[in-house]
Amino acid sequence: MSTGPAAAEPAETTPAGRRRVPRSLRAKLAVSFAAVAAGVTALVGFLSYDSAARLVRVDQEAVFDEIVHDLRQQVRADSLGPQDFVSGDADHDSPRDELTRLARTDVQVLGPHGAIVDAGTPKLPVDRSARALADDKIAGRVDKDDDVQIDGDEFRVATVALGDGRGAVQVAQEFSDTEDLLAELQRRTILFAAAVVVAAGLFGWWLARRITSRLVRLAQTAEGVASTGRLDVAVPVTGGDEVGSLGRSFDRMLGRLARSVEDQRRLVQDAGHELRTPLTSLRTNISLLRRIDELPPAVREELVADLAQESRELTDLVNELVELAAGKEDDEPVVEVALAETAGDVATLVRRRTGRTVTVRVTGDSTSRGRPAQLQRAVSNLVENAAKFDTGGTAPIEIVVTRLAGSGGVRVEVLDRGPGIADAEADRIFDRFYRAPAARSLPGSGLGLSIVREVAAAHGGVAFAARRDGGGAVIGFVVKGVEGAER
Repeated sequence: MSTGPAAAEPAETTPAGRRRVPRSLRAKLAVSFAAVAAGVTALVGFLSYDSAARLVRVDQEAVFDEIVHDLRQQVRADSLGPQDFVSGDADHDSPRDELTRLARTDVQVLGPHGAIVDAGTPKLPVDRSARALADDKIAGRVDKDDDVQIDGDEFRVATVALGDGRGAVQVAQEFSDTEDLLAELQRRTILFAAAVVVAAGLFGWWLARRITSRLVRLAQTAEGVASTGRLDVAVPVTGGDEVGSLGRSFDRMLGRLARSVEDQRRLVQDAGHELRTPLTSLRTNISLLRRIDELPPAVREELVADLAQESRELTDLVNELVELAAGKEDDEPVVEVALAETAGDVATLVRRRTGRTVTVRVTGDSTSRGRPAQLQRAVSNLVENAAKFDTGGTAPIEIVVTRLAGSGGVRVEVLDRGPGIADAEADRIFDRFYRAPAARSLPGSGLGLSIVREVAAAHGGVAFAARRDGGGAVIGFVVKGVEGAER
């Protein structure tokens, strides 16, 4: 198990047993960015090249077909002979010049029986069909061949009869140079696409580095926390995006973990301090048991009673500690709770246990949302605390449940006629294990009111304590009403 923040991420193992080095998120983003750019560039380049090549080829063929069409119309309209198409016209207005003016075409003139009168550049082949057209009686007949190889170049050749056996005119268009042009266009398109892919990869790496740099810092922080156990570390929380939100959530999580660890440490320290007293007393009384036969009967009864009382207090203390430690992890579902009914159940239970008179007074709707068992425990602790401090009292213990106007909260308070609370102790009685000087001789763990405060805080409220007019104390808590309760 690695303990350092710089520990490497464990490598995956392939089915063949080879270790696969994990790729970082930065590399994955860069590769993905480049792959998307490559796919889009390849698709656009292919479609662009295909469209351009198709247009060029169609345009070249259309120009050639137009030239052949004009030649056919010309020989049909005028009785032209081979000499009319021979090159050498000084005015450049001969029929031959008309053929070569619009496009780069090669013209070759044939006489009767296919004899070459004026060779083209390059010289065009004269096959059987060309010789037959040279002797044809009808002017304008044509024979076309789109795949003629001349000296390694590709030509399309059309032979048009002059009629009356006077010969024929061959017109050729070279399209291998067009294919060369398209090949060059293809090569440049591929080079451009490759340049775009490389640029996209570099830009993707730069962008991924900017995006993942904060994630890397968060990961290093998490590894530092895992290796050192320290929770008081600075967490990078810059930015308003998802990464910044993750940093803030991580910072809040560490803060809550730190508070939880501190609460546990303080609970253990306080519990250890509080457990020493009953354990010491138990140990002392147990040592007296070794010579119990030497003690008078009255002392024996007192010793046994002390042991029973101390064991009960120790049991109560342990139970309170367990409940306090597990209270924050309670899995009890949150439901609507009628605190008036809860107060009535607690009053019935305390009357049965202590014989004291407990009254309940309710004003308004007492419904809240919370965990029923926790809220009942909080109310029960308040009433039992009042009964403990007013042991010999005859006045009833009062539970008052009030709906607060405006805030929508519910106030639960327990009123007694005990010794009351000093002003300096009103804020301290909810601390763990704190016991007022007047209560140190009474049984109890000093955790009951601390649990009340924890329950109130867990339900979005607060605990309070004050003197009661005419003597006694008012201790209770406020929680949210059903409208404002957390769901």
